[in-house]
Amino acid sequence: MTGGASGGEEAAASAAARLGPLTDDAFLGGRLAILQPRHGLRAGLDAVMLAAAVPAPASGPFHLLEAGAGTGVAALAVAARIATAEVAGIEIDGDLVALASQNARRNGLAPRARFVEGDVCRGAASLAAEGLMPGSFDHVVANPPYLTAGAGRTSPDPRRDRAIAMAPGDLGRWARFLAAMAASGGGLTLIHRADRLAEILDALEGRFGALAVRPLYPREGMPATRILVSGRRDSRAPLAILPGLVLHRPEGGFTARAEAILRAGQGLDPQEQALP
Repeated sequence: MTGGASGGEEAAASAAARLGPLTDDAFLGGRLAILQPRHGLRAGLDAVMLAAAVPAPASGPFHLLEAGAGTGVAALAVAARIATAEVAGIEIDGDLVALASQNARRNGLAPRARFVEGDVCRGAASLAAEGLMPGSFDHVVANPPYLTAGAGRTSPDPRRDRAIAMAPGDLGRWARFLAAMAASGGGLTLIHRADRLAEILDALEGRFGALAVRPLYPREGMPATRILVSGRRDSRAPLAILPGLVLHRPEGGFTARAEAILRAGQGLDPQEQALP
């Protein structure tokens, strides 16, 4: 799914020069080695949890699109766990696109991963020239910006500012884009702040059904700070609230279930096996 390695490496080198210092970070217990900027918004637990919440298909090919792919962590984590997955990512920052493509190559996933530059808010039709056709993906995922532009403090780093805050109304545009790219009956998974659940459900209304909300709790007895929301295009099944996941033990460190997801590469479904 990707272009020539040498040209891609040159693009990644140029992007790295503009992005500044990079770190080489281990994800999934070292199964993924990810280059990402040392400064600015960095992928972490949210991206891995998003990927883990994508259900593995029973059989056959599995085409997944990530909106706002960044350095590719979530999409590549899906490709690493699901051997039949072919993943694509759209990202507005061309330098991050080059870095995500480099991450795919260095992890041996380039044949099944492709990242392209594009703006989710421009709509699905804008990606047709890149071969990403509306209605063609079995599953769509996103980790949209968590803040609303103008509603709080901004970052002096324009890249970070764009990654953490979206204009009013853009959450609806993201939902419209995801629905347009998903096949009929295709799945949706996104992660967001728990306090924006009402806005998320409103944005997804009429686009995805069978919505299910899974809270992520920092510790037992604490309010959820993140939610995973899943759904299915064209379904009319009612909303469900799923059992939540506690991330940290009282004494510190991750719970056994969170550790199995973050380190051993398991899916959020306990029946899924760890990566080989």
